[in-house]
Amino acid sequence: QLQLVESGGGLVQPGGSLRLSCAASGFTLDYYAIGWFRQAPGKEREGVSCISRRGGVTNYADSVKGRFTITRDNAKNTAYLQMNSLKPEDTAVYYCAAERLSAWLQCRFSGMDNWGKGTLVTVSS
Repeated sequence: QLQLVESGGGLVQPGGSLRLSCAASGFTLDYYAIGWFRQAPGKEREGVSCISRRGGVTNYADSVKGRFTITRDNAKNTAYLQMNSLKPEDTAVYYCAAERLSAWLQCRFSGMDNWGKGTLVTVSS
């Protein structure tokens, strides 16, 4: 059974850092592009970042460019989101998602169809 499990969320002060992990089981992550999404209270879910199958292509929302970095380790079947210089407006539930793609150099928010249950990130003093 295909499963994605996020971890690493928590409470952090503004300006701080967190690293989120997305562990895949039941499938080989190498065949999938990975995305990170977030949903803040009262807001719609938005794409934060995505990465292609071997990491050759990454995309970021404008709101996180220069602060967040997406990576993946296919040998560990895990993807990561390093979040630096966190702001209160980054507070949200963060989800990872996956899309099986034949293309090596592609990732897109719109195609993700396998989802984890999310991890809460709270940025507050």
